[in-house]
Amino acid sequence: MPPEAGTTVRHLDVVAHPAKPSLALAAPPPDRALPERTVWQDPIVVSNVHRLRRAFDETEVSADVDMLNALLADDFRSIGEQGYVLDKAQWIGKFAEFAYTSLESREVEVSFYGHAAIVRCVQRSRSSWRGQDLALTVRVSQTWIELPEGWRLAGIQFSSLAGE
Repeated sequence: MPPEAGTTVRHLDVVAHPAKPSLALAAPPPDRALPERTVWQDPIVVSNVHRLRRAFDETEVSADVDMLNALLADDFRSIGEQGYVLDKAQWIGKFAEFAYTSLESREVEVSFYGHAAIVRCVQRSRSSWRGQDLALTVRVSQTWIELPEGWRLAGIQFSSLAGE
């Protein structure tokens, strides 16, 4: 999709630094055709975020509230597929009446933005809520942030997929 009129398309270049690469905005060279958006991805961070996403899924299935408490940022928010919002305590507390029997993520994509990463995927789950069996397929977006104490999940949003 082309950019909106009046916007300047920029891409991110890696600026060499002996200790750690950083990102800087730069205008593309005039003789080089670039896609609408090019984002440098640190393969180590992307790999770590994939690992954290898998750990989060496993923690959800096992209902390990101690590990959930460690993985979630203090100001974590979940936006459910019908628009309801849960904070960290409410999210962890849901496991008193909720349990996954299976959780599968596919079409996983990670985008890295300095001290934040966005994970997008499709999840299929089977679960039980207050004794009622549920089966859902949803598109999920997770926002992971890097804090001094490590990466934490700051937000998650679910959207129902029509026809699934």
